[in-house]
Amino acid sequence: MNELKRTSTPFDAVICLNGSIPTVDVFELVMDRPLIAADGAAGSLYRAGIVPEFIVGDLDSIEDEVLTALRDSSELIVDPDQETNDFEKALRFAQTMMWNRLLVVGIHGGDLEHTLNNWSVLTRFGRTMDLVALDRERFGIPLYDSFAYSSTMGELLSIIPQPHARISTSGLVWSLNDEVLQHGTREGARNRSNAERVEIIIHDGSVLFFCDAALPLAPELV
Repeated sequence: MNELKRTSTPFDAVICLNGSIPTVDVFELVMDRPLIAADGAAGSLYRAGIVPEFIVGDLDSIEDEVLTALRDSSELIVDPDQETNDFEKALRFAQTMMWNRLLVVGIHGGDLEHTLNNWSVLTRFGRTMDLVALDRERFGIPLYDSFAYSSTMGELLSIIPQPHARISTSGLVWSLNDEVLQHGTREGARNRSNAERVEIIIHDGSVLFFCDAALPLAPELV
């Protein structure tokens, strides 16, 4: 069984999407990592006094004045592909740089369909990359195989099927025994640990696992 641990391994890079971004102090925790702005996210970063190393996308969402201000300090990676969204473009760029352990911020905010699409992209690319979404001091991690997690007693944990999972658990207040979670039928949100070791056995399907964030450390499956 894989072990999901908070390690000393840093993220390879940070991707900022054009949603609700964290406060400046969060970015300061990972300021030694390359920062990739997905198109319009560059504007939010610029107004917060943060300069991304890279701006990736078709540049249809970034204001002209922001683009002018950042042109000399940020590298523009123009990708006009209309079959992919800016999150996908940022991920594909990260792959070309051999950055596979990525922290993603700004994943939601704005139109609901935009948020849901971002989660779908996270789940799809999470099969080949180590992706972790951060929001409000919580990590969201796409997982496809059974794992054990080193928890703290009483930690809030959620297991959301993507879109289906048959799982068994130990170390949770509300345990599951070879039970099915399914979008539109039954989810596994807002559980709590009652042991320092939590085991999630995925018999079938995949999940999004939510736990407390531990920046600047990157969760790692070992």
